Formats: sequence, structure tokens, C-alpha cells
Amino acid sequence: MSKKIGLNIGGRRFDVDVEDSFAFFLEHQMTKDFNMDGNNDAKILLQAYVRKNHELFMQDQSLKEILNKMDI
Repeated sequence: MSKKIGLNIGGRRFDVDVEDSFAFFLEHQMTKDFNMDGNNDAKILLQAYVRKNHELFMQDQSLKEILNKMDI
């Protein structure tokens, strides 16, 4: 089963279908980054993209550090 999640960016509505198991997590994260009831401009979208990529970078760094410790 899938769920539709919508977001307004630059005056346009974008809807994505995601699996139910991921939908709750995605909605929760999106409410942190976006105005879910109103419009978001491109700057907000770019800031959210950079923030999420920074989180991925930090997770990657932590994972590499853990893996390096395990090689000892």
C-alpha cells in the first residue's frame, strides 16, 4: 500500500507516492524542513537538501570510524 504526500514549492503542488512503512518517517522529517500547509520557495528546498546531505555525510563519517575501529 502507498500513501501520497504533497508539498507546495514555488506555487506548484508536488505529490509523491511512498510506501506506508516509509510515509510516517518522511512526513515527520518534511514537517521539520518545510511549511506543509503553505508555499515553500526554492531557497527552502535547497536548504533542506543541503541539510539532509550533511546528515548523510556525518553518518558516513561515523560508519567509517566504527568500521576502522573494528579492523583493530
